Amino acid sequence: MTTLTQDQETKVTAETGSPTISTRARSTQDSPIRKLYATAMLRKEKGIKVYPLNIGQPDLPTSPVVFETIRNLKLSTLSYAPSNGLPQALQAWRDYYRTFDIDLEEREIIVTTGGSEAIIFSLCSVCDYGDDVIVFEPFYTNYNGFASIANIKLNPIPLKIQDGFHLPPASEIEKHITSRTKAILICNPSNPTGTIYTREELQCLAQIALKHDLFLLSDEVYREFAYDTPVTSVLHLSEISDRAVVLDSTSKRFNVCGARIGALASHNKEIVQSAFKFGMARLSVASIEQLALVPLLTSPRTYTQPIVDEFRKRRDVVYHDLASIPGVTYYMPEGAFYIMVGLPVKDSERFARWLIEEFEHDGETVLLAPGPGFYATKNAGSNEVRLAFMLQAGELSKALVVIKAALSSYRQ
Repeated sequence: MTTLTQDQETKVTAETGSPTISTRARSTQDSPIRKLYATAMLRKEKGIKVYPLNIGQPDLPTSPVVFETIRNLKLSTLSYAPSNGLPQALQAWRDYYRTFDIDLEEREIIVTTGGSEAIIFSLCSVCDYGDDVIVFEPFYTNYNGFASIANIKLNPIPLKIQDGFHLPPASEIEKHITSRTKAILICNPSNPTGTIYTREELQCLAQIALKHDLFLLSDEVYREFAYDTPVTSVLHLSEISDRAVVLDSTSKRFNVCGARIGALASHNKEIVQSAFKFGMARLSVASIEQLALVPLLTSPRTYTQPIVDEFRKRRDVVYHDLASIPGVTYYMPEGAFYIMVGLPVKDSERFARWLIEEFEHDGETVLLAPGPGFYATKNAGSNEVRLAFMLQAGELSKALVVIKAALSSYRQ
């Protein structure tokens, strides 16, 4: 995140002759996932086929049970829901967690507007202005924006592509802890890397949290997308039950991104109560969407397994086809539906923009998410891009052919 000095702020005011907006507003980054979207639409209008590998929007159909539930609702008034969530939704979330051997009371769950609100609520619950939270980069790009909203700092620890983006030793992590560090924030399975942290890695983080009196915040929205190894939740670690917080969402696992239903879950009563107060300030989460997703949460594997099976096939296709592109570095993602790829370019931002603005191969091009947006460290990820497996296998293969052709034509 970029901050301005007082002198710079004064200069901006003098040059514009009007009040300046907040430093927070000016320093919040554009989304690397969405910022080239408008350009992609212009290329489409000109007849160029665009393969969208930039965003994690599953292309599979949403289960008909969602729309059937909505049609069958018997509501005379569309009223506010309770700020912590409708009783039916809270019970459904409790049932959902029980399928993963996580035992929660309804009072330990807050229904949120997507996983995004859960993350913001958690950061605001555990941090004061100027505190910092450890993250492992590359990380979900919107953590940068959430940190700006919460007025906190991200304290990044770099991970290595040659290690499959797994965690460094405890001694390396502890070097980054400061007097203002309040929490460790992870995404498991990871967006953008697809890495699944082992139980041993999570226990290492748990011991660090205990030793340094930190919270462990775990973004687990891709829990079901585990292809080679099971996912351990931080709520499975009884030794940190007082400091573990799960941040969750229905969006990806059920392909209901537009419903915007998430959850914050913890055994820590103060965290949950804090989130409840924040929830009261925004009143409530949409009632119809909460009710529509109850059947999915109550019997999750019925709906998630076909989706996960399909994305496993896509993961395998991408991993196989990347081998045909000279100069790229990559690894086998263990979960989620993303991969960070190192390209033989100096500036992936420039390459991605050139690719969508100028390049075409047989009337086709690709929309990518440049790597730097997934980092907090300046100049990190400058040769990387994130690919999302959002197309069927045949289309993914065609998209990688376009990327290969682009790299052979590209001039630094």
